[in-house]
Amino acid sequence: MSQPPPPKRVSESALHDQTAIVFPNDLNSVGTLFGGRVLEQADRVAAVVARRHSGRECVTLGIDSVRFLSPARHGDILVFQAAVNRVWRTSMEVGVNVFVEDFRNLQRRHIFSAYFTFVAMDDSLHPVEIAHVVPETDAERRRYKQADERRQARLALHGS
Repeated sequence: MSQPPPPKRVSESALHDQTAIVFPNDLNSVGTLFGGRVLEQADRVAAVVARRHSGRECVTLGIDSVRFLSPARHGDILVFQAAVNRVWRTSMEVGVNVFVEDFRNLQRRHIFSAYFTFVAMDDSLHPVEIAHVVPETDAERRRYKQADERRQARLALHGS
């Protein structure tokens, strides 16, 4: 068996302030950002973080605790923040938060959060071992611990 990759700090793959603008085709029938659109964008941002961390192609295994906290409207600036919370052998959890930023005063309002589980793949599309993540801040250590609690709850619920 090959050696596992050396551990990486959370900050080495995290994304801060990835932005997008809400356009008319992003809106639902009541004029707010369509939930599926922000979920898709968050999945893409999380995939970038997963790839950066693992150095591999990654596929989404699951999404937990999706929360739509507040609406966004046409013209709003979305700000995405994402980081690896925890790594197991071939999978990792990436947390994503999305904010609406008022371009006039740069104040932010939290509108969305979710946890994405990714599996890293080799060239033959088989799961491959990835580098562990090293949390450095109190918030990173809290998210690291909570990620394992979420994983244990998933395993108990789904039996795998």
